[in-house]
Formats: sequence, C-alpha cells, structure tokens
Amino acid sequence: MASRRGVVIVFALLAVAVMFSISGLVLLSMLTPPVPTVQTNSTLELPLQAPFQEIDRIDLFSPLVDRPLTLRHTVDLLRRARTDDRITSVVVRPRTAGALWGQLQEVRAALLDFRTSGKPVTAYLEYGGAGEYYLASAADRVLMMPAGQLDLTGVATYEIFLRGTMDKLGVFPDLLHIGEYKTASNTFTEKTFTPAHREMTRDLTRSWFDELVRAIAESRKLSDADVRTIIDQGPFLAAEAQEAGLVDALAYEDQIADGSPVPARRTIKASQYSRSRATGGRGPRIALLYAAGTIASGRSSYDMPGAQVIGSDTFAEWVRRARNDSDIRAIVVRVDSPGGSAIASEVIWRELMLARDVKPVVVSMGDVAASGGYYIAAPAHAIVAQPGTITGSIGVVTGKYVLQGSMDKLGVGTGSESLGRFAEMYSPFRPFTRAERDRVDEQMQATYDLFVTRVADGRQSTREKIDAVAQGRVWTGRQASELGLVDELGGLDRAIAIARERARIDADGDVTLVVYPPRRSFYEIMANPLDMTAVARLSILFDRPEVRALETITSVFGRFRSGEPLAIMPNVLLR
Repeated sequence: MASRRGVVIVFALLAVAVMFSISGLVLLSMLTPPVPTVQTNSTLELPLQAPFQEIDRIDLFSPLVDRPLTLRHTVDLLRRARTDDRITSVVVRPRTAGALWGQLQEVRAALLDFRTSGKPVTAYLEYGGAGEYYLASAADRVLMMPAGQLDLTGVATYEIFLRGTMDKLGVFPDLLHIGEYKTASNTFTEKTFTPAHREMTRDLTRSWFDELVRAIAESRKLSDADVRTIIDQGPFLAAEAQEAGLVDALAYEDQIADGSPVPARRTIKASQYSRSRATGGRGPRIALLYAAGTIASGRSSYDMPGAQVIGSDTFAEWVRRARNDSDIRAIVVRVDSPGGSAIASEVIWRELMLARDVKPVVVSMGDVAASGGYYIAAPAHAIVAQPGTITGSIGVVTGKYVLQGSMDKLGVGTGSESLGRFAEMYSPFRPFTRAERDRVDEQMQATYDLFVTRVADGRQSTREKIDAVAQGRVWTGRQASELGLVDELGGLDRAIAIARERARIDADGDVTLVVYPPRRSFYEIMANPLDMTAVARLSILFDRPEVRALETITSVFGRFRSGEPLAIMPNVLLR
C-alpha cells in the first residue's frame, strides 16, 4: 500500500513539473518583446562596452531584459548593418574600463569594415581613455561632450606582488617554475619585478603602445611622431582634444545627429536590432568551440563572468562531437584563456590532434591565449591572433603554500603521521626538502619538455627553436607572428575564412556556425533559473581592474589538485 502511494506521489510531482514547465513557457512567450521592425533610414546605436563576454549564457529572464552584447554579437551586428539598406549610419559609445587589446582590435576592425560600405560611423565620448579613444578613432567623426575629458596619456602596465602580504600572514609560497620568464609565481614569491619580468613587461607595453599610435596616426592622418608628441601632452579637456585634432566637434548627446553626414530620421538600439529578423540562408556547417576561462580537469563552468572554467571533459566531448559529425566541415576554436592545468591541456590537445586528422582545425586567439591557452592551440592547422593578443608563456609552474607561520601566529597546533618517503611532499606545514624539490623539478622539466615538443610538432619547427622563444615568455600577437608562433594577424572572422578555404567551402556563400557551448534547454535553465552570470553582473558597479586581478590571483590556484603542474600565465593589469 505504501509503495502504491509512493508511485502516486511521484506521478503527481511529475505532473506538477510538466504543468509548471508548460506554464513557464507560455508566460515567457507572452512576456517576450515582439520582434522589432527596422525602418528605412535608421541609425544603429551601438554601445561598445568592453571587456566583452565571449560566451552568451541564457537565463530564465534573458528574453525580457537587454543583456550586454558578447564580442561575437557586436561584430555580427556591424556586419549585418553593413549590408542592410535600412541602416544608413552607426553611432558608437565606447566604454572600455579594464579591457585588453585583443578584443578592442577585433571591434575596431569591424568598425573599419563597416565603413567600407560608405555609411558613416560617429563615435560619441563623454570620457575617453586609451581604450575608448582607440575604438573611437575608427569612426568618421569623433564627438565629445563639451565638459568631457580625453585621458589619452599612453599605455601603462601594472602588476601586483603579494610576497610582503604573505610574509605578514606567515604564509611561505614555496613555488617553482621552469622558464626564466615564467613569472606566474612571481605574484606570490616576489616583492617587485625581477630583471626578466621587467624586461618582458616593458616589451609588451611598448608593443601595445605602438599599436595605439599606429591606429591613431592612420585614422587621424597624422605621423607616428606627431601622435607620440600629442599623447605626451595629455590628458586633455574636451576643447584641448579638439584643438589637438583628436576630436572633430563638441556636442551633447541630443546634438549627435545635427552635424551627421547622413542625418537619420530614426534610431534603433543594438538590443532591438539584434532581435530583428536577419536575412541570409543556411550553408555548410562549421563548428565554433569557445575555450574561454581557466583550463582545469572535469566539467566546464560558466557561472561567474570572471571565473569561467574550461573543463577538459566537457571540451573533449565537444571536439569529439564535431569530429564525428560528418556535416561539420571544419572546426574553429576560439581561445581566450590564460591556461591552467597542464594535464587538462594535454587532454584537450589530444582530442584536437585526432580532429585535425579528419577535418581542418583553426584557432582564433582572443585577448589571451597563453600558457595552457597556447598549448591547446598548438594542434591547429592555422593560428590567428590580434596584434595585441597576449600569447606564448610556454612554461610550467607548481608548488605549495606553507601555512605553518600563519598557524603559529594564531596559536594553532599542527602535527602529522605518514608512511612513504615523499608522503608529506605537499605538506602545508613545511617547505620542500632538498630531495622533494629535486623530484618536483624533474617532473616540471618533463612537463615543460612535453609542452615544447607539442608546440614544435604543431608549428613544424624544432624543439631548439621553440625553446628559444619559450622559457615562459609572454608575447603580443604581433611579436608571436614574427616568431612563428602565430600564422596570421586578425580576428575570428579571419579564422573562419581560413577554415572555409581549407574545407573548400565557397567564400561567397553562407555558412552555419554550430556553436559550443550550445544554448541551454528550458530544463537546464530551470535548474539554475537566474544563472549566476546575471547576478554577478551587479559587480560591474564596482568593477575595477585591480579588484578583478586580486580576485583572480587569490582564487585561481584553488581549482587544481595538490602538486599539479600548471601552464598558466602571469597576472597583467593594463590601463
């Protein structure tokens, strides 16, 4: 009798769940805004709020609110608008606090591509730093609010060193690394730059600054020398920026259209335009796999914007599905990762190697594709990066944090019992012994040698040549291109174009991108209806580069197993 009641209860619960699901779908369909109609002679208003998310995660209320545009979505809207006769101009409002250069270069290239249609682009600034002005300089006209400020003073790179803090806490960072320039551990072991660390950082900063100067010079029709002189005179009040030739006119937002080359009668917001019906058919299928986040063993996670994890199990499944699907003609991997577990990177490397024997594999590097992020790029037939992409960092780091000093300060007693010569190798209560350190060094050297071999094979080079540009050193995309670590400079569109060529797909025809991670089903959404990503966006109100960096460097090592060799790049802060 009891079992019969249990069955009845189960069926009742299932019925309630089904009714709830149906009711939820009906409610969402009723609340979802109608598909907008794009009227003729419209101006597209496009916010450029960087850094952009690479992956769009859908939660229960996504249809009801305007979500920040992903990078891919932003570029796609500009491409659609370029050939849409209803759109006659674009107005962009750049905001780029804390953004890195790879994404900015991808968006800037999309703006320049839009201008080839003959339609004007206007950039409007209330305030502008280097990132905002870098994007604005791609426009036909740059307008600034009369009371605004252009904080164009150059490029600065900041690093945080926590050794002094750890000393005060009684924590000893017993960390080891392979590669003179492998500086990920320096955040915890040093109080300031080492000579190699400073040399690398200086070269990176110079490369980014050169890109900024080059872009401004080309757009504003100035020489590089003139731009450098102008930058040295910043920051500028709005009137000073106009006098220096960096801004075309001063205007308030309501005056943008007054002096437009093609005055638009109407405007349409990007969120509305993205919901409008796009033209174009379907074509051959190309898989687009997003590798965004820290690389770790297990399943992927996208719950927090700044803490995304590329799980080797999840990513390997995606590669296998794309490899075994005969309708998928090529695979493009979008890498935006500082690396992570060397073991997880090897798992992904293996799956991509199997895939490249079946169909073309092309990698597009975003802001960062370094260390483990470069490891998983190595199997590609071609690697595409932006000039400002952070890449390379071919090296290894591992170790532990010794907490005994902190325990002593707190009056906490410790003790241990063990059997086995190296059973307490990763004890948190004492540093490595000489024998333990030698053993860890041997394992790290083996991991580094394998890393170099993987890259040499993928780049069709020699171990000696790769080792010479490895040693944990971080390069910009342009530097990596000159060193043979990258094949071409460009964005995701260029990577897709290369994939089309290698798969022998008509360059003028449509293609269908099969995106991983796929959109979540209704039931997956209901399992996490708000999606932590939506909640986490509240932190944007308090978003500062130094806050994000501190959160990253204090949490990243907790994702890995004790003693696991890490292929992860050092922390970099840009302004």
